[in-house]
Amino acid sequence: MILPRPRTDLPELGEVAQALTRLGERLEASPADSLVDAVVRCAVEWVDGARWASVTVLQQGSFRTLGHTGPEAAAADALQYDLRSGPCVDAVLDESVLVSGNLAHDGRWPGYGPRVVREVGVTSVLSHRLRLIGDPELIASLNLYSDAPDAFDEHAVWAGTLLATHAGLGISVAVTHQRAAHLETALRTNREIGTAIGILMARHRVTREQAQELLRLASQDTNRKMSEIAAEVVRTGELSLPRRPPSGSS
Repeated sequence: MILPRPRTDLPELGEVAQALTRLGERLEASPADSLVDAVVRCAVEWVDGARWASVTVLQQGSFRTLGHTGPEAAAADALQYDLRSGPCVDAVLDESVLVSGNLAHDGRWPGYGPRVVREVGVTSVLSHRLRLIGDPELIASLNLYSDAPDAFDEHAVWAGTLLATHAGLGISVAVTHQRAAHLETALRTNREIGTAIGILMARHRVTREQAQELLRLASQDTNRKMSEIAAEVVRTGELSLPRRPPSGSS
């Protein structure tokens, strides 16, 4: 963990407890499907020096940005994913808190630093590893960016730590909610396709495999998703197939 030297004027435990309570209440008031947005907005509001914020997740070897406050944060993240190097990548992989106030000349990321300054305008960064629950294979970080040099001092690191404490739980809830929504969509789609197959089997006296192939053929011919074709069959009872060309045509 790379941190600045501690100062003696950091908040007392009572202030920390009050700040955690206020932050927790704010995040708890956010709907599950907007928790990530709430986290990154809070980051910009709570952490002095932060101009943009994002949340990075690593799953099955792939990095992606789960939420951000602006295109600058998204671009700063994406460049790190392309290079597989940078503070948010290292924060995720090394379980650390990383601070830089001069990315253009930071020897830890010689490929990333000068490019993000030149291409995005980001000069300072603060990245916190997030502690997630429920999925040991899912790792995340909270990333704070600024276009000012030396933007993040000890107070910023402290505030970021408070936010990261609650953000880990919030992101876990948001990811679980997304997975549930995706699962519900997948189940609904599968039910609709199964219903369409049953309709085709009854109307055209074909086997299940043949009915499924008819759906695939219609999907390929119209360049539409098979789920859309299935929904149309369920709604109309009909399946539009490509017409066979006249005999002898080239």
